Amino acid sequence: MKYQGSCHCGDIRFEVEGTLDHATACNCSICERKGSLLWFVPRAAFHLLTPQENVASYTFNKHAIAHRFCKRCGMHPYAEGAMPDGSPIAAINIRCLEGIDLGAVPVNHYDGRAL
Repeated sequence: MKYQGSCHCGDIRFEVEGTLDHATACNCSICERKGSLLWFVPRAAFHLLTPQENVASYTFNKHAIAHRFCKRCGMHPYAEGAMPDGSPIAAINIRCLEGIDLGAVPVNHYDGRAL
C-alpha cells in the first residue's frame, strides 16, 4: 500500500510504499523525547516529494542514523540509515502519515538505551 506523509507545515512531503503491519517505539535518548512510532522500510520504498533543501538533519552518538526534520516547523517525519548488512533503510514516523489509525498498529518496544 502507498501512504502519504508530511511534516506539520507541509514543507516536507513524502510517500512510502509497503505493508504497515507494526511500528517500533524506541527508548533511546532521542526517540523517547520525540515520541516517534517508527516503521522501517527499504530506502527505495521512500520518496521525498519536496526539495531536499527543506530538510535538516541531526546525527549523534555513532552518527549511524540521519534524523530528518523540517527547518520551519521542526517536525521529524523520518530518518535514514542502514541495516547491519549495509542495505539502506528509512525509518518513517507513522504519526506523520495521513489516514492512519494509530490504535490499530501493533507497537513493538525496542531497548535503544542498551546500544
